[in-house]
Amino acid sequence: MKNLARLTAGLMLSASLFSTAWADTITMWTMEEQPDRMAAQERIAEAFKAKTGHEVKIVPVTEKDIATRATAAFGAGDLPDVLNHTVQHLLPFATAGILDAGAATEVVEDLGVGSFASGPVNMAKSNGEIVSVPTDGWTQLVVYRADKFAEAGLNPPKTFADIEAAIAKLHSPPDMYGFVAATKIDETYMMQLIEHISLAAGYSPINADGSVNEDTSKLKEVLRFYKAIADASPEGDLFWKQSRELYLDGKAAMIIWSPSLLDELGGLRDSAPVTINDDPTSKELAKNTGFVTVFSGPGNEAGAAYADVRYLGITNDANTEVAQEFVKFALSEGYGEWLGMAPEGKFPVRKGSAEGQTDYEEMWAGLDVGVDRKEPLGNIYPKGVIDDIVAGLSVGDRWGVADGQLEAASKIVNARIMAQEIRKFIDGEQSIDDAANAIVEKHKAL
Repeated sequence: MKNLARLTAGLMLSASLFSTAWADTITMWTMEEQPDRMAAQERIAEAFKAKTGHEVKIVPVTEKDIATRATAAFGAGDLPDVLNHTVQHLLPFATAGILDAGAATEVVEDLGVGSFASGPVNMAKSNGEIVSVPTDGWTQLVVYRADKFAEAGLNPPKTFADIEAAIAKLHSPPDMYGFVAATKIDETYMMQLIEHISLAAGYSPINADGSVNEDTSKLKEVLRFYKAIADASPEGDLFWKQSRELYLDGKAAMIIWSPSLLDELGGLRDSAPVTINDDPTSKELAKNTGFVTVFSGPGNEAGAAYADVRYLGITNDANTEVAQEFVKFALSEGYGEWLGMAPEGKFPVRKGSAEGQTDYEEMWAGLDVGVDRKEPLGNIYPKGVIDDIVAGLSVGDRWGVADGQLEAASKIVNARIMAQEIRKFIDGEQSIDDAANAIVEKHKAL
């Protein structure tokens, strides 16, 4: 018996030493660099180490620097194992050879393709592979006063026609503006609205072959509609700040905003108080607000949703198996911690632990949101509202994604030519035909 005990102890020690010897260290670059978000990622890494023995070093990299840093590291053969990046980097990183598409495809297939929202997965597809693993995202929302719509007998703002009909009935400044549209041309917010409206109208500035779209018929619908919502807005250079303030003050019937507004509507942020009454923590406005993720323009009955998605890419310099194991862990046992970094802006792209399951969506709805006060979204909004908001990710889109032209479309977004020419049009400085032609010609000159 003593010999058996010694043998058993020896085998256990050998197994322990073997496990320690084969424990690896990998590195993840993350754009989630705020202190509380870094702490959450460290907790995921610690839990992963406790389960597998592998260590993960979390390195913060500012979002605007991620492309240049990754390109330089690729040239030096010194990429991290896992790379946190945005949808804009998908195809450029894959084309450059930074991402291991085969490794990412295996991860998504192992977790179950059907457990993911289809939109973020489709965005990441190239040449039949999924080049990076989607982790979270958000869809831009048409935010509207559901109580005022009901009182006026209006349909929810799901089409250009619905929105214009609501403006006609509800626009009564200065007490109530029909819309608050972005008009400040040097703000990213205006291009986000333009792209969202363009997607709804079925217009893309880029053709499937990467050339500039010279057909201005749908472009003119975008221009006409943008002028309609701008005419129902206050005067001046407007961006996200005024639209949020006016809506929280009860003076806007509709705005287009990111879901980061969700906690503010619930009175959870002192820097953006609800001012419709004397209680800045009031939930009355949240109760009276409706949300539309997919809306449509003439000739595009299916409509579209504007989505922003984040990914974890496995690089071509990675310790592939350990990197894959970590990404799968982050999207399963660590998923609550990941989404909990900012639940109002991190919708779960993985609905549940298996196809047909919604346990991750349900878990997300119970996560606390807010800054100065915290509360689960499920306490503020009905389940149906939350389900509709999350469902937008399944059809979320961006210019150029379907045709593999996201990189070319990103150049157009960054140039802000459409914002500049639309502002001239809504200010009466040029006709709709001149604005459309100028947009095409300036896009061609990029």
